[in-house]
Amino acid sequence: MRISVKGRYALAAVTVIAQRAQSQENVTVSSISEELGLSKIYLEQVFSQLKRDGLLLSVKGPRGGYRLARAPSKITAWDVLTALESSLTEKTENTVGDSAPEIETALRSIVFGPLDDALRSRLSEITLREILDFSDKQRTQQAFMLNL
Repeated sequence: MRISVKGRYALAAVTVIAQRAQSQENVTVSSISEELGLSKIYLEQVFSQLKRDGLLLSVKGPRGGYRLARAPSKITAWDVLTALESSLTEKTENTVGDSAPEIETALRSIVFGPLDDALRSRLSEITLREILDFSDKQRTQQAFMLNL
């Protein structure tokens, strides 16, 4: 499985927004771009898609920016990635089709179908809250190691 740059940027960016969710702070594209070292123009495209899919809210004005549309525990990696990665929800194309229908059925039944189901299932279990918690744990461990 390969996740595009858009998908990876989206997961990183919504994680930053989720980190600031408790403070009710709106997060600007510029601040995320600087913090993560990602292209601002590219992030704007990503945010446009995330907003369209109902994952982000935008606030206009001098204190404007973006915030999550739902709590971090209610947004999954599947939600974020499928907003940008249409290939994740597409059915696998025929491999041999009418030439060997028994092989086609076998591949779909025991390879591609279960693989699609497992991917959807696992990504649907991973919430932004889980990503945040793991990230916080890593930050704490790195700070500890630097203080040694």
